Amino acid sequence: MWCWELLLPLLLIINDVSCQWNVWVPRDISAMTNSCVVIPCTFMYPSGIRPYRGTHGIWYFGQPYPQLFPPVVFKSRTDVVHESYKGRTKLLGDLHQRNCTLLINNIGTEHSGRYYFRADLGGANMYTYPDFSELKVLDQPNIDVPEEIVSDESLELTCYAPDNCPDMTPEIQWMYTDYLPDPEFSSDYLEESNTAVLSSTLTFTPRPMHNGQLLGCRVYYPNTTLVYERLISLDVKYAPRSVWVNVSSEVMEGSSVMLHCEVDSNPPPRISWMFGDQELLWDTASNVSLSLDDVTPAQEGIYTCVGDNGYGTMNTSLYLAVKYPPREPLVNDSMTVLEGSSLALHCSTQGSPAPTLTWLKDGELVGTITADELSVLDIVEITPQGDGQYRCLAENEHGRASSSFNITVEYAPVLLEESKCTVVREGVQCVCIATGNPEPTIEFYLPDLNITINETDGRYNFYTHTDGHTSTGMIKLREKGERVDNGGPAVNVHCSIYNMYGRESIHLELQQEKKYMMAVIVGTIGGVAVIAFIIAAVRYVGHNNKKENGNPRQDVVLENPALYYSAVKKDKQNLRKKVGEDGDYQPAGSMAGLEKQELNYAALEFIGARSREGASGRGDDGSNYTEIKAK
Repeated sequence: MWCWELLLPLLLIINDVSCQWNVWVPRDISAMTNSCVVIPCTFMYPSGIRPYRGTHGIWYFGQPYPQLFPPVVFKSRTDVVHESYKGRTKLLGDLHQRNCTLLINNIGTEHSGRYYFRADLGGANMYTYPDFSELKVLDQPNIDVPEEIVSDESLELTCYAPDNCPDMTPEIQWMYTDYLPDPEFSSDYLEESNTAVLSSTLTFTPRPMHNGQLLGCRVYYPNTTLVYERLISLDVKYAPRSVWVNVSSEVMEGSSVMLHCEVDSNPPPRISWMFGDQELLWDTASNVSLSLDDVTPAQEGIYTCVGDNGYGTMNTSLYLAVKYPPREPLVNDSMTVLEGSSLALHCSTQGSPAPTLTWLKDGELVGTITADELSVLDIVEITPQGDGQYRCLAENEHGRASSSFNITVEYAPVLLEESKCTVVREGVQCVCIATGNPEPTIEFYLPDLNITINETDGRYNFYTHTDGHTSTGMIKLREKGERVDNGGPAVNVHCSIYNMYGRESIHLELQQEKKYMMAVIVGTIGGVAVIAFIIAAVRYVGHNNKKENGNPRQDVVLENPALYYSAVKKDKQNLRKKVGEDGDYQPAGSMAGLEKQELNYAALEFIGARSREGASGRGDDGSNYTEIKAK
């Protein structure tokens, strides 16, 4: 520490050679508060100068110029010094030996600053040296901390304590090192420019967990109460070691959701929210939240939070599921197909969760129920019964939707078994019924006459009617034709049906002939019975009138039975004629109704005739009448 004493003779030789005003002091020197410090000093002056009345010296604080009246730290001629230095300073060097070393005791932080030495050789030979020694008074030790502490890289921390007080030697201890992994300690003593510094070095490898931890250095002087401590907080730089985000979640379409991301790193990272390759949001912070409003199904997917702070990168992802009811299914367009065709009906939709797809035909379940976004209904060799409306119904727990279309099946005409010829009152009525798509056209052919009857021919009372895919054709043959051996009419009628897919012709059979002949026989017998009954009734009534009046008069109602019979017969013919005309527009099989009408007509009930003087026994013309009721 005191090697400057060895250098003093050398400095004097150099001074003698240079013959200049010169001083040597340490440029920087330090000490702990309440301790002491020695400022080494050696001065020179020109060799031609002879000190007048001895060699004296003055130490100034802050300024080298006496005219500015700087505080006097020490003055060899007198004890007059600045108040703050009274009893604190002492000259350790011999000015005659050009040694101006100064001791300052019990120093405080207010004594930090520049110290200048002034040589006084008497008379005008006074000179203040411009070189100075700057004193730093410390209230805590220094810890040398690297500019950057990186995790998993070896770190050295050095604590320094000045050793410039000859009466006290410091010692150094490290504090709060118990949590460090395998710490190592080493000490060193550094002396430079006649100043001494004691150091202690702590070596360890920091981890991210050590970021923000406290470490301390304690300097104390044995056998004194002087203790000085310095605490630092470790700023350990480390790459992101954890990225926390929400767990994967489910939200309803149209709602809002907040996605949170928190990254553990030092320094704080640049946090980015990514959706696929698209960056939605970024910020330099320890946590960032992404807000999604009015969420749509297009926003369903993987969201990734990426943290990057220059020391490393880390990311974590979550899956956002958007729930929504099924969309309107996409189905085939309405179509027209030919019987026997095979079809594949497609139904596709979107929904979350995946909807169930159901195929319905005219409201009835067909096919299978599929829990998917696509369903295919295969129809092999479609029949006319496959014609109708097909609907695909999509359902999930959030709603339902459906779409429909029509399938029209076209097929060749088919003759129905209701087609036949029947006997009616004024001839033979033939009905031909066929189904097909397009609706079949119906023609009748009479091979005996080589005549084709269709809509353009009105000679045979031709009538057609279409209901859906069913066509009905009917003709009335007013001529009964030649009789066959059993007395019935001869009928030879062919029905021809056709559309764009085919043609068919069939001979129509005559049905219900025996029933008709029985009705004619019964009707004839009934008619004769009715006439006999009328004549008997007329006579009976006339006989009773004679008994009541005692004198057969000419105003008896039934004096001309033939007239009444003629009127009844005429009404009967009119009734039959009416039934026969109506039969022209009746379908086959109506003969039973016609026979019933004829039998009802034959059931007559007579009510006795009354005289003109009766309440209602005569008509307006004054003639008697008989009331007839049908049963």
